[in-house]
Amino acid sequence: MHGHPPLRRLLATAAVAALALSACSDAVRVQPYEGSDSPACQAVADRWPATVGGQPARVTAVESRGVAAWGDPPIIARCGAPVPGPTEEQCLDVAGVDWVVTARLEDGVAFTTYGRDPAIEVLVPDVYFPESLVLPAFGEAAAVVEQGPRRCS
Repeated sequence: MHGHPPLRRLLATAAVAALALSACSDAVRVQPYEGSDSPACQAVADRWPATVGGQPARVTAVESRGVAAWGDPPIIARCGAPVPGPTEEQCLDVAGVDWVVTARLEDGVAFTTYGRDPAIEVLVPDVYFPESLVLPAFGEAAAVVEQGPRRCS
C-alpha cells in the first residue's frame, strides 16, 4: 500500500509485538485493534478455528477475544483491522473470501479481508507458506462479516 506510512508503521509494530514473547510466559503478545471487542468482532471470535495449518491455538497476552494466535512462530489474527480501500496489491479469493496483501513484513506477510467491515488481519510468518495452507482456516470466521461490493475480481 504505497503512500500509507501510518498503516505500514502500525503493521510493523504489530508484527514486532506479535512475535515478541513474554519473559514470564509463552503467551503471544499482540496489540488488539480498537474495534477488536465490537459485537461484530465477538461474532468473528466465536468462529476462530481450533487449528490453523495444523498448528494448535496459543494463549495471547491480551484480554480481547478479537485477537487469536496459533503455532510457533505464531500466526496472528486480529479482528477490527482498518478496512482496505481500492488497492493495486495482490488480492486472492480463498474459498469465497477475498484477502488482500496489506504488508510484506521482514519475516512474513499481512493479509486483510477485502470488502468486509470489520476487516480481519492475519499475520503469516514465512515458514507457513504457501498461504493456501493458512488462509482457508479463517473462512468460517470471515464469513460472519457480510461481503460488501468490493471484490478481488
